Amino acid sequence: MKIRVVSSRDEIPKLNQNEKVIHLAFRPSNTDIFTLVQTCPKVEVIQLPGSYRRTVSKSIEMFMDMQKIQLIEGDVWGHRKDINEYYSTSPAITEKIKELKSEGMSDEKIAENLSRGGKLNKEILLYMLSK
Repeated sequence: MKIRVVSSRDEIPKLNQNEKVIHLAFRPSNTDIFTLVQTCPKVEVIQLPGSYRRTVSKSIEMFMDMQKIQLIEGDVWGHRKDINEYYSTSPAITEKIKELKSEGMSDEKIAENLSRGGKLNKEILLYMLSK
């Protein structure tokens, strides 16, 4: 899975309209979120660092709920935006998910198990499991 990393509000209008998972590496205003949803109508997940996630207004949370967009907390550890604008999850994670699913483990348990040992948090893993 690829996560589009956006490091400033100036990048929002230049995004591909087909982006589905976006990590905002800056503290977005309500206007930034509205612009993002207009620019990328197919967006399904917006990920924010924990400190920024806590500052999102209730009105934006309700707006995103109505648009069926998940707002999740998390980081893209070790990603260098100057090298690649996308953060790609490891193929090993995907293989491990398939392996655990074949063993009959629940999505919740898989996400909990993998979040302990990896760079991805439980919420993004649950999203990956739903796809």
